[in-house]
Amino acid sequence: MIKHIVMWNVEGDTPERKHTNRQLIKSEFEALKGHIPGLLALEVGIDHSHVDYACDVVLYTEFDSQESLDAYASHPAHLRVKQTLGTVRIARHQVDFVSTVAA
Repeated sequence: MIKHIVMWNVEGDTPERKHTNRQLIKSEFEALKGHIPGLLALEVGIDHSHVDYACDVVLYTEFDSQESLDAYASHPAHLRVKQTLGTVRIARHQVDFVSTVAA
């Protein structure tokens, strides 16, 4: 199993705008559930710590194989989400790793 974790900071000059952008990322990625072959789990979290070094949003996904993760990167539904989010994201961090923990 491959775990794919992405964290973003979002654009927003007001708390309301940042909230809207966080929710947009959350809803767009959650809409991918059931549409990506090999995607076993998907969860989106919004930071509630509000510490200055925290990211605003995290995406946690599990894929059944590296091939499924690779296919996800170019899947039309994922590309649509990336296009929709456009400049909402101002920073992005990613980690992909092979899970050694049995489910």
